[in-house]
Amino acid sequence: MINNNLISFTQDLVRIPSLSGQEGGVAQRMQQEMVALGFDQVWSDECGNVIGVVEGSAPGPTILFDAHTDTVGVSPGVPWERAPHSGDVADGALHGRGSADMKGALAAMVHGVAGLDRSRLAGRAVVSASVLEEVLEGVALAKVIQQTGADFVVIGEATELQLARGGRGRAEIHLETIGRPSHSSAPHLGRNAVLDMLRVVAAVESIQLPSHPLMGPAILALTDIISDPYPGHSVIPSICRATYDRRLLPGESADDVLSVIAGRADLADISLNTTIGVGAYTSHTGFTFTQEKFFPAWELAKEDAFVQTALGALHRSGIEAETGAYRFCTNAAYSAGVAGIPTLGFGPGAERDAHVINERLQLHELLAAAQGYAAIANALLERSTQRR
Repeated sequence: MINNNLISFTQDLVRIPSLSGQEGGVAQRMQQEMVALGFDQVWSDECGNVIGVVEGSAPGPTILFDAHTDTVGVSPGVPWERAPHSGDVADGALHGRGSADMKGALAAMVHGVAGLDRSRLAGRAVVSASVLEEVLEGVALAKVIQQTGADFVVIGEATELQLARGGRGRAEIHLETIGRPSHSSAPHLGRNAVLDMLRVVAAVESIQLPSHPLMGPAILALTDIISDPYPGHSVIPSICRATYDRRLLPGESADDVLSVIAGRADLADISLNTTIGVGAYTSHTGFTFTQEKFFPAWELAKEDAFVQTALGALHRSGIEAETGAYRFCTNAAYSAGVAGIPTLGFGPGAERDAHVINERLQLHELLAAAQGYAAIANALLERSTQRR
């Protein structure tokens, strides 16, 4: 019955659209489920995060399980085999936007933690259903941790039931060239900011990026470019702006990623501004986050006690997990990358399942994830006095 309840609950979540900033329906359904399953405390904060707590019978550390409630949209023009929010169960999988990224993991966390035996726990387990991860990784999770504390964090992003002990970060780099306007019939009287930007882009594309043995190479991808004024009616553009998505490796700072561009001698004659982008996004409660878009990478050593405890717990529960790392950015950018809290990733689905048409989640992974979350919590909290 518990398996059927978990599947049904996941279907409910998938059937509720929840774009970033529009997660209210999922948050309400999440709060209802936590109350029905008997969490000791359940609340929704000012940002729209939903938080549930299971209290152990003795004091101890707090382990926080986090999954986000928002999803990306459904791109127009590309047909799905099933309705994007169908929540259908067929061919051993649950279908629909958000099933793999990451409502399945969220549902598994709620059901896995709800079944913990409080009499065996020294400490507490917290589940957070956080908002706006798709646009500002870790910013909403920071608000949760302010309220609950966290000695350990598990992120539920897809790992195919493997254990992620690190992950790439992300930075949004803004480049701006400043030229001088003139009439396009006399371009020699001005300075074309677009032509300057073409030189900048060529230079950026030639940068040799670092690599990491666990996470692979850093990435620098041009995502947009636009001139000002636009459209340019008989005017040489005086400003051109470009945006790069930079995937970060452990130890890289904002200065690191900007200085390698701004300090190039071959661009010294160009008026060039290099900055990290700033995003402002409003949650479904009306709370606005304003945040610099630099989300650091993170890594735990394979020998770390948290890694080994979680790995052993998964093996004992029948999940043959090995360690690896996320190639994308997650909420762990805050918990591990900023706050320095030991953090791991574990979830159903694969990275390749995210943001695609015909998104789906294998049912056996959904059910195994719930077992895995419970196993990690039990192993950590039961052994807390030995670990501290």
